[in-house]
Amino acid sequence: MYTRILVPLENSKTDEAIVTHVRSLSEHCHASIVLIHVADGFAARNINSLELRESEEIKKDRAYLDAVAAKLSAAGYAVEAVLASGDPAKEISAAAVREKCDLIAMATHGHKGVQDLIYGSVANEVRHISMVPVLLVRAQPGGSASK
Repeated sequence: MYTRILVPLENSKTDEAIVTHVRSLSEHCHASIVLIHVADGFAARNINSLELRESEEIKKDRAYLDAVAAKLSAAGYAVEAVLASGDPAKEISAAAVREKCDLIAMATHGHKGVQDLIYGSVANEVRHISMVPVLLVRAQPGGSASK
């Protein structure tokens, strides 16, 4: 079925929902997991063009990503971690191809209407631009997956 699953993380409680779901899916399919976090602050989006150093935000993002990867690895999962920067939807879609993933599994907040206009929806944009199948898991307000 799936051999390599890309899991975008945003460093929030919502991540718990998708990580929990992907652990089961990975076991069922014997798939490896590729975690990705896309830093999208000013420094992250301009680090190369402005020759900036890593910001504190990027350092914290890297530490978070590495901690989640280490926890999964310690539990026996084959896992890799990728820190990207730029537009989240574009970077996630590009990483799926670059990392040879056959599924993107991501959590959604479940915004509706005006909230989507204000906050946008990375999941919705990924769904539209990616040629890799996208699994969306809606997180409850506290961060766990809805049943």
